[in-house]
Amino acid sequence: MHPVLEPSVLGWAMVATLGLVAAEILGGILGRSVALLNDAVHNLSDVPALGISYLAMRWAQRPADDEKTYGYHRAGILAAFTNATVLVLLSLWLGYEAIERFRSPVAVVESWMIWTSLAALAVNGGITLALVRGRGDLNLRSILIHNFGDALSNIAILAGAIIIHMTGLRWIDPLLGVAIGLLVLWSSIGILRQSAHILLEGRPQGMSVEDVARAVLTVPGVQEVHDVHIWSLGDAHNALSLHARIPDMHLDECERILSDIQGKVVDKFGIGHTTVQLERAGLPAQSGYVMPEPFKKVESI
Repeated sequence: MHPVLEPSVLGWAMVATLGLVAAEILGGILGRSVALLNDAVHNLSDVPALGISYLAMRWAQRPADDEKTYGYHRAGILAAFTNATVLVLLSLWLGYEAIERFRSPVAVVESWMIWTSLAALAVNGGITLALVRGRGDLNLRSILIHNFGDALSNIAILAGAIIIHMTGLRWIDPLLGVAIGLLVLWSSIGILRQSAHILLEGRPQGMSVEDVARAVLTVPGVQEVHDVHIWSLGDAHNALSLHARIPDMHLDECERILSDIQGKVVDKFGIGHTTVQLERAGLPAQSGYVMPEPFKKVESI
């Protein structure tokens, strides 16, 4: 379990990022470096991303109400999806600008590139270290990956400036611009895919419908399980609904079975929200979309 990150950390990160953007724009103009200007735009995209994540963290702490009956856990997932979408578009734009510079190379001022990238590395490295505690949250992980990529791009710009100074190869600068764009694209696609999976009610990663059904069948009294659905409300907030068939019995016994099922899925799979519909065994099969045939308990011979 990762420690909880305070939203105020994101607030300070926004202030530091705005200062960094101003420094990189100045350094890119004075140093005539497309890599620095591209990185400034890249870092500028961090500001709304941090803002969205900050609001998402605040909203996620709000309790459920009569309108959002599951609470606001999805706020962070929606923020991650939005941030990743913006980053994909941004990476394509960065790549285009860098390719244009290949066609028309411009002499850069290496000293501006070196000092500006050193300052940027200090800021992005500090933000990355501050966010490491929240890496278990998809929303914060999108910001963490983004800033880690920023720090790597700062290192690349620093190395490129030194190479340009030693060799005079002007195409190094647009090459770095392309590399930064590809890095942003690569880091964003995984977050986009994972957040979309959750928003589309996908099965939580590392969890199998069959494994959950088999575990429920080990509860004494449960004879069949069907119509099983597992989804995620947000990071570490999973939900389950299923139909379980049991023999005729007293209501007290039914409540015991319900309690045992809930305890089983919490202990084994970490599913904290479970809805179970109990049905009398022997009724005609009612199939669901996930499992056309119900899982049945195998009687020992």
